[in-house]
Amino acid sequence: MDNKLKNLGLFAGGVLFGTAGIKLLSGRDAKKCYTNCTAAVLRMKESVMKTAATVQENAEDILAEAKQINEQRAAEEEAAEVSGEESPEESQEEGA
Repeated sequence: MDNKLKNLGLFAGGVLFGTAGIKLLSGRDAKKCYTNCTAAVLRMKESVMKTAATVQENAEDILAEAKQINEQRAAEEEAAEVSGEESPEESQEEGA
């Protein structure tokens, strides 16, 4: 019998706590807090998106410059081979 009363008391306490919690969470002050938190999250998202866009632009610039450097190096090596000269890398290796 004590076990049934204990379970009934726990159930009633849970219902009471849940009802009070719902009232508390749906109050005017709580809604204001939720709104402010949501606004902060949206501002943070905007900031993160701007940073990601900047990083992506920089990465694209770096990639384009790296491709240009490789193309220039390949053209210089090809010109050196055609003229019969050693490439700058080969001359450095022999000097060492």
